[in-house]
Amino acid sequence: MLTLDNSQQDVNKWSRRLCASEFGRTDFQLKREQKMKSLVFLLLVAGASAKVFERCQWARLLKAQGMDGYRGVSLANWVCLTQHESRFNTNAINHNRDGSTDYGIFQINSYWWCDDGKTGRVNGCKIPCSALLSDSVGTAIACAKRIVQDPSGIAAWVAWRDHCRGRDVSSYIQGCGF
Repeated sequence: MLTLDNSQQDVNKWSRRLCASEFGRTDFQLKREQKMKSLVFLLLVAGASAKVFERCQWARLLKAQGMDGYRGVSLANWVCLTQHESRFNTNAINHNRDGSTDYGIFQINSYWWCDDGKTGRVNGCKIPCSALLSDSVGTAIACAKRIVQDPSGIAAWVAWRDHCRGRDVSSYIQGCGF
């Protein structure tokens, strides 16, 4: 095993800094590039574990997590919302025109609700966006619960407003045994 003493490590560090400065990049820029590479890696790892739920399977999971009637939102509305946002895909990602990104089965936005290292300003759910790209959906459900506590409620989701609001959504849980 090759080990470097402190003087060799210092030389290597200064060599990296010199190379970076020759290409016009500062230590801050190099650290930011490393963070971005780490985020891309995490997103790829999360993508490898993505799951697409079947409608009734998803409805049962939401019900078990207390989503039926949460903040006045019916289970059928939650299923309708996620059908139109992600087609029940935990790995869904959508890049928006404003530079933000929507993540996961609920398509939670990086500007307001999670931190993607680029566009997050508020991070209302206090989570990294990569946590929303997992087949373990507890974090996504907790964040969705947080979102509907705001004055907009479920209307915060465009897909719900466009496809579910004011409609008979009972078919989204029909045949699921409720």
